[in-house]
Amino acid sequence: MDQWEYHPPPDLDQPMSDQLRNFPRQPHMLFYAIRSLAALLLRGWMRIYHRLRIDGRERLPAEGSFVLVCNHTSHLDTLCLLCAVPVGRIHQTFPAAAADYFFCSLPRSAVSAILINALPFDRQVKGAESLTVCARLLANDGNILILFPEGTRTTTGEMGRFRSGIGRLLAGTDLPVLPCHLSGGIKAWPKGRPFPLPLKLHLRIGQARKYADLQPSTESVQTICCELRDAVAELGSKPS
Repeated sequence: MDQWEYHPPPDLDQPMSDQLRNFPRQPHMLFYAIRSLAALLLRGWMRIYHRLRIDGRERLPAEGSFVLVCNHTSHLDTLCLLCAVPVGRIHQTFPAAAADYFFCSLPRSAVSAILINALPFDRQVKGAESLTVCARLLANDGNILILFPEGTRTTTGEMGRFRSGIGRLLAGTDLPVLPCHLSGGIKAWPKGRPFPLPLKLHLRIGQARKYADLQPSTESVQTICCELRDAVAELGSKPS
């Protein structure tokens, strides 16, 4: 009989706040169970309270890693995209979240890491380092990365420019990226409001595209950013 050995997680002696902020995180069965239950409850809430409609779910790749990019109007954006992903892949889905906002306290870190499975993204001083983490994540087969290339929520409803990070991440790679657009988010949960209103939401998922033919360069990055922004805007211009 082989001798069984227990190896505790390397971050076991760290405070809980640091464990939640670390990435990649150590597997935790209790967190997985809580997240799975939260995913089911979230789908019910979004369907009943917001009458969420999702178009294009069949365009999501059935296997392999890919990226979802979306306009950023409210915290509902992330929740709607999580509802579009199959429940069976929820533990492999990682929304990029601003570390200075979503991981600034233990309660926020707990919600972000355990329920949302968020990837802490440092948008202030470690953007390049965060992109490296994203690239490593996507190199593992089957992971899904959710990004909001505008970098922050809009307060007017107008979509801002897509920052260069998404272009640097995708240029010269074979990773599929799917443009998405959420309508109704800014009215249902505008920036500064503590709780969302029971208004309709409509998520559209576009066709996947790849940028393996574009070698990493400033021009390629700009091309990717502009093309993806235009694709997201085009989805939003379609009648409901």
